[in-house]
Amino acid sequence: KMAKRKHADVQNSTSKKKTKEDIILPASRSSDEPVEKKSRWINKERVLIFSSRGVSYQARHLMNDLKNLMPHSKGDTKMDRKDKLFVINEMCEMKNCNKCLFFEMKKKQDLYMWISGVPRGPSGKFLVENVHTMEELKMTGNCLKSSRPLLSFDEKFETEPQYALMKELLIQTFSTPNHHPKSQPFTDHVFTFSIMDNRIWFRNYQILEEDGSLAEIGPRFVLNPIRIFEGSFGGPTLYQNPHYVSPNEYRRSLKSKSAYKYLDHRQAKDSRKQRTSKTTYNADKTEDVFKTSTD
Repeated sequence: KMAKRKHADVQNSTSKKKTKEDIILPASRSSDEPVEKKSRWINKERVLIFSSRGVSYQARHLMNDLKNLMPHSKGDTKMDRKDKLFVINEMCEMKNCNKCLFFEMKKKQDLYMWISGVPRGPSGKFLVENVHTMEELKMTGNCLKSSRPLLSFDEKFETEPQYALMKELLIQTFSTPNHHPKSQPFTDHVFTFSIMDNRIWFRNYQILEEDGSLAEIGPRFVLNPIRIFEGSFGGPTLYQNPHYVSPNEYRRSLKSKSAYKYLDHRQAKDSRKQRTSKTTYNADKTEDVFKTSTD
């Protein structure tokens, strides 16, 4: 009897196992599309964004805006103004950065931007003009933080070789690498670079709809190119802007114009005195001889 009971228990356990195995369904997909593989982060471009000591509040806010718009950027402490620019190459190597945006201010009013490829170059020095930050503008546009931007360039970038070199430098610096771990897989804003008056104008727009309607986000600034060097923060000069006028010369010209204005005013006064005579008309000296007094 005991043997029969054991045999019955074994049969019941095997039947239960079979029923459990039959309940499990095979894996299936809702569509026939292949499963997307996780792509690797191949383009490991990193940009170091920092400034020297003595920058203004407006330059500091502009630097923070660019950091927020570029998820592949890194920050660092301010550099001493006494240090040479070649030290920046070592700082970028310590931070594992391939590109660098360095802000430098002189005389507490002139802001310069260096865009460099570390460590072999090229590098460009620009004068930053007409700076307007996001908080200052209060535009209606808005975009997702850490989203990948589209880069739009003017047709004039293909006309001359120096602009083509600047275009490639801007593409490698401002474009967020594909599948970057800190970036979002969305493209909802556009960086536009246009050339006007021998300057590069930067604007940031939000893509509202698919028909191409845009709304400006900010910030906005103008880059006046000064020189392009072959190396990183130095080396042989590849291009020098002949239309560039330094801020010191511009302010000196304004002062000289005001001085010439004062001199012209004095010359006009002296010429007027020479042209006008003391007597308004020629009077006859014997006219009062025959006048009699009525007293």
